[in-house]
Amino acid sequence: MTNKIAFQGEPGAFSNAAANNVFPGQDMLGCVTFEETIAAVQSGRADYAVVPVENSLYGRITDIHHLLPQSGLFIIGETYLRVEMTLLGVPGATLADIKSVQSLSVALGQCRRFITENGYRTINAVDTAGSAREVAEKGDKSVAAIASRLAGEIYGLNVLAANIEDASHNTTRFLVLSPHEQRAPQGGKVKTTFVFRVRNVPAALYKAMGGFATNGINMTKLESYMVDGNFTATQFYADIEGHPNDPGVIHAFEELDFFTDSMHVLGVYPAADHR
Repeated sequence: MTNKIAFQGEPGAFSNAAANNVFPGQDMLGCVTFEETIAAVQSGRADYAVVPVENSLYGRITDIHHLLPQSGLFIIGETYLRVEMTLLGVPGATLADIKSVQSLSVALGQCRRFITENGYRTINAVDTAGSAREVAEKGDKSVAAIASRLAGEIYGLNVLAANIEDASHNTTRFLVLSPHEQRAPQGGKVKTTFVFRVRNVPAALYKAMGGFATNGINMTKLESYMVDGNFTATQFYADIEGHPNDPGVIHAFEELDFFTDSMHVLGVYPAADHR
C-alpha cells in the first residue's frame, strides 16, 4: 500500500477536492493526464484514483469512457462535487485592481456572465489549479485566477469573489477506481456499471433494454461510443440502480446477454447522495 490517491491535475484542482472528500487526510498524487492517473494505480504508485465521469453542464468526460473499460480497474465508489468557482488574487489585490482573469477555458466559460459584467480580459490556460499557481508566482495584482478555494489556500491567494459561476447546479460526478474488485453488498442503495456491445441484428439495442424495463430496473445512464474508430462497432456504457444478485437484475442481465456479443461489469458500488 502506498497510501496515495491519484487524480488528474495539479494540487488544488477540483479533482483534488473530490479526492479529499473521499479520502480525507491521505497523500495525493497529481497526474498530468487521465492516462497517467489510471497508470499510477495500475503500476502501484497509487492505491486508488478519483476521476471525473460526467458534469451537469458539459455531459460525459469522453476520455474516461474510453479508458476505463480497458484499464483493468474497478469502480468501488462515487462522489459528487459541487463546482464552486472562486476569483483568486495575490495578497493585497482588490477587485478594483483586477483587469485580467486566467483559467481553463471551460472554467472561463462557466463564469462568462461575471467576466462580462466586470469587463475582464481572459487568459486561457490548461488547468484551474495551474492558473492559481502561475498567478501566485507572477505576483501581478491586475491578474486573478478562477479556480477552487482549495487552490487559493495551497498557493497563498486571497478570495476576491466566491461562487462566480453562471449556473448554480454545476456539479461533477467522480468515480473511485481500484485495482481490486470490491463489490458492495446487497441492500441499501447500490449502483452497477457495465459496458456491452449489441449483436448486429435489427432492433438489438431496443430488445436488449427490454429486460430492464420489464423487471423494473432503473437505468440512470446509457452512453454509446465508437470502438477503435469502427463505425459499425458501438460500445455502450450503462449505470443501473441495483445489485447483480438482485432477482430483477439477474433476469435483466439474462435478457441482455441474449442480444449482446459481450458484457463486462466495471463495478458494483454504494450510490452516493447527489446534493
